Amino acid sequence: MQKAELITAIVTPFNDRDEIDYGVMQRLVDHLIAEGTDGFVVGATTGEGPTLSHPEKITLYTRFADMVHGRALVIANSGSNNTKETAAFTHEVGGIAGIDATLVVVPYYNKPDQNGMIAHYTAVAAAAQKPIVIYNIPGRTGVDMLPATVATLPQNPMIQGIKQCGSLPALSDIIDRTKHDAFNVWTGEDAQALNIKTLGGMGVISVAAHLYAHSIREMYAALDRGDITTVAALQRQLLPKMAALFHFPSPAPTKAALNALGFQVGSPRLPLLPLNASQQQELAHLLGVPELSAIEAEVLA
Repeated sequence: MQKAELITAIVTPFNDRDEIDYGVMQRLVDHLIAEGTDGFVVGATTGEGPTLSHPEKITLYTRFADMVHGRALVIANSGSNNTKETAAFTHEVGGIAGIDATLVVVPYYNKPDQNGMIAHYTAVAAAAQKPIVIYNIPGRTGVDMLPATVATLPQNPMIQGIKQCGSLPALSDIIDRTKHDAFNVWTGEDAQALNIKTLGGMGVISVAAHLYAHSIREMYAALDRGDITTVAALQRQLLPKMAALFHFPSPAPTKAALNALGFQVGSPRLPLLPLNASQQQELAHLLGVPELSAIEAEVLA
């Protein structure tokens, strides 16, 4: 699996008929790559994967891989809380040309214990055609894969990374326990985009990169050259904006901002709602602009 330190968990654009808008998706992909994104997660949480049908996902992943055309890492969501279905779908997605890896979430709702989690990933890996990235997001699944459990899974050559959404100590522990393995650790928390690099991880799977990829790239470049003053200034600027994009249920804030930027990604599908006028104004305030339409001058400057 190719290396990528700034991965965008990309939204899925919908048109007025609630269909995936592939024209907008192509524009957004090209823009994000130009801004510094070197990887994508498609069809996952930010991409509203739970609202996409099986045929929609297969078409989306196939066309998305064609859009990227080898310019960035492509990780496609294939996980669920049904092990048999996850194994079959992961196998199917792995057969799509241009998909580099699959994202498999820790099973939600069922609440397996740690041994159940290991058994789930072992079964899915046995069916996989492409590398698997674990998706540990206890805030959404209701269960947490512990660092000690994570550390057992790289023994399987098909399990090659994790998107970890949790505490900084847990992130650090995972990196430490897997540092001698060919295992990529990404944080799924935008606020940890700097921490992941200083701890020796790979990078961030980011929502904020839709708007601030250039600034995150600049922060990473400053870190590489030891310019801590610039790193600190960028981190202070980014943190409140990263938080703002989760002030309302995600991805509604990101979609509202992208619509204001001229990328007509539409509204989220139910059960999520688009931001109303009052919420859009509040989001603009949190992003540090007088109104959302003014974000263009800052983001595309």
